[in-house]
Amino acid sequence: MMMISLFYVNQMGGVCSRKRGQQVVEDGMRRGVSGRYGKSGSSKWLVSSFSRPMVVHQPGVAVCPSLMELCINKICEDIDQYSSFAMLPKDISQQIFNKLVLSHLLTDVFLQKFRDCALEDVWLGECPGVQDSWMDIISSQGTSLLSVDLSGSDVTDTGLGLLKECSSLQTLTFNHCENISEIGLKHISGLMNLTSLSFKKSDAITAEGMRAFSSLVYLEKLDLERCSGIHGGFVHLKGLSKLESLNIRCCKCITDLDLKAISGNFDNFVRLIEDCCFYTSGFNNLKELQISNSNITDFGLSYLRGLRKLIMLNLEGCNVTAACLDSISALVALAYLNLGRCGLTDDGCDKFSGLKNLKVLSLAFNNITDACLAHLKGLTKLESLNLDSCKIGDEGLANLTGLSLLKSLELSDTEVGSNGLRHLSGLTHLETLNLSFTSVTDSGLKRLSGLTTLKSLNLDCRQITDAGLLALTSLTGLMHLDLFGARISDIGTNYLQCFKNLQSLEICGGGLTDAGVKNIKDLASLTLLNLSQNCNLTNKSLELISGLTGLVSLNVSNSHISNDGLPYLEPLKNLRSLSLESCRVTASEIKKLQSTTLPNLVSFRPE
Repeated sequence: MMMISLFYVNQMGGVCSRKRGQQVVEDGMRRGVSGRYGKSGSSKWLVSSFSRPMVVHQPGVAVCPSLMELCINKICEDIDQYSSFAMLPKDISQQIFNKLVLSHLLTDVFLQKFRDCALEDVWLGECPGVQDSWMDIISSQGTSLLSVDLSGSDVTDTGLGLLKECSSLQTLTFNHCENISEIGLKHISGLMNLTSLSFKKSDAITAEGMRAFSSLVYLEKLDLERCSGIHGGFVHLKGLSKLESLNIRCCKCITDLDLKAISGNFDNFVRLIEDCCFYTSGFNNLKELQISNSNITDFGLSYLRGLRKLIMLNLEGCNVTAACLDSISALVALAYLNLGRCGLTDDGCDKFSGLKNLKVLSLAFNNITDACLAHLKGLTKLESLNLDSCKIGDEGLANLTGLSLLKSLELSDTEVGSNGLRHLSGLTHLETLNLSFTSVTDSGLKRLSGLTTLKSLNLDCRQITDAGLLALTSLTGLMHLDLFGARISDIGTNYLQCFKNLQSLEICGGGLTDAGVKNIKDLASLTLLNLSQNCNLTNKSLELISGLTGLVSLNVSNSHISNDGLPYLEPLKNLRSLSLESCRVTASEIKKLQSTTLPNLVSFRPE
């Protein structure tokens, strides 16, 4: 079989090469990035503005693996029998390499087999054991190497220096690498083809260290999130005219003067035309700027008026007021704006009416009221609006009736009640609605029956009962339903049979028993199931859901589950996350289950 595997992969070589124009998937699951480097709240606003991405699968339908997949799997199983993969087509070597990484099987010994394999992508973010000794093999890929991720590794300046020979490198990610200094950054200056560079949470990135980036004239994306020493360094980057995306979230050192350098607003370059500022240097092609949780003020934002191509601006948690909208209104291309946690009040909110191109707007955790919403009526291109924890009431929602393109609406922890939901009946494109911690009751949910496009609904409301769930049965297209804290009983779960497309279900803190779980066991499309804090559930529940083979995430914490119930999980081969906290379950038994029957399980508690 070993020789047959090699024969077939050679015959099939060349058919699976990734096109260079194809977008690189960067989600944590595929790249193996640890949860400890999960996205901050400041970045979630854009992702959560629309429906949650769901895993597409056909539960109960066995998908026959391709001949290529069978060969790749067999080679990985017998990898000890091979000394080198250099004789294989590079796209085949790439697939073997990726399989080892995703299966957490790659070691320094196995890595040696990939010397001179002309790999294009080396994604080792959070892969254990990565250090300078690995870099010799990585750099041996030479000019074929296009993308490298060494996040969380122990690579030092010496190892980084070995990448100088990989002159075709386009994407370099060194997030959370603690052993890189300014000396190491100098090695990057020769990588002239870099278009994407990321050094999140790196002490090496200082004002002086940023000088090494000045020669990267093709750079389009720069990520320096949580770099605490970059104040004053942007003057070295004024020649990066192709830069389109700059992430400096959570950099407390950033001040208004840094925005002055970013915009190119040096005193001898400013000219005024029709009361608008235009600048002759700086990042004139910038389309995305994330500067949340910094010391930026209204005055600093005035420097950005010349960034006429800016599409996305994230100012969450900055020390700004509604007065900043004077400057923001000059950004005519702006489509995504996050002003969450900025302490805004209704004063000055009339400027919102001028932002006609906005598609996504977050005003979460501000002191705005219904009066502010009156200025949003003309934003007819809005597709996502986040009003989480604002002082919004039923009457304010009347201002949203004309926002016919709205797909996502966040009303969590507002003063909205059942009566206000009547204003949402015309939002026929709405896909995501969050009504958690509101005063909405069962009777109000009847007003949602016409929202047939709704895919995600969060009803984290203590007032919702089985009767409210019955009122939702017309929403057969729901894919995500969150009933955390709702008073749903075993009887209420009968109504779940209507939601055949449901992919994500959370019923936490309800009154479920094993009898109620019987009504969940046939929801074959489920990929996420959270039944935590239903303390009466027993091992019988695990037996009932053992047929939900599409499950990727399962949480049955705070229940009577014990080690004896774990064997029921063996059929759940797609499971990647398992939480059984505050149960009679031990970490050692879960690890045994992981090593024997659940190889895809990468996150579990207790651990």
